Amino acid sequence: MLCNRSLTTTPFKYLAALLGLVLCLGAPYAALAASASSSSSAKPALTKAQREGKKLAFARSKGNCLACHEIDDGDMPGTVGPKLSDVRQMIPKRSVLFKHIWDETQFNPRTPMPPFGKDLILSKKEINKIIDYLYTQ
Repeated sequence: MLCNRSLTTTPFKYLAALLGLVLCLGAPYAALAASASSSSSAKPALTKAQREGKKLAFARSKGNCLACHEIDDGDMPGTVGPKLSDVRQMIPKRSVLFKHIWDETQFNPRTPMPPFGKDLILSKKEINKIIDYLYTQ
């Protein structure tokens, strides 16, 4: 083990011993820092409604949000629409986000986003579950 080696007079051995000492002393701090950063950034478990909203948002036959949007835990996101990882900061009022999902053409008549509620792709209940999930991002 590097911590138990004695220092000698040759420069390379001294440097190696010093490096070993730094590694031995630094390892616990590095592990502590890694565990602290991973625990502080860990998101709480999703509720049942949030899990259902995630499933709807990622389902190709329903929300299919990933076709156009980037969501933190989604695979192969699209780039046509805005990132949804901070949608709560972009649209803090739940009722406004609901209107965007229900029929985006109210806000932007030339949008490529389908009017999910108006065209009966998603029900009001399903849109609310998707919002429950999106607000966890």
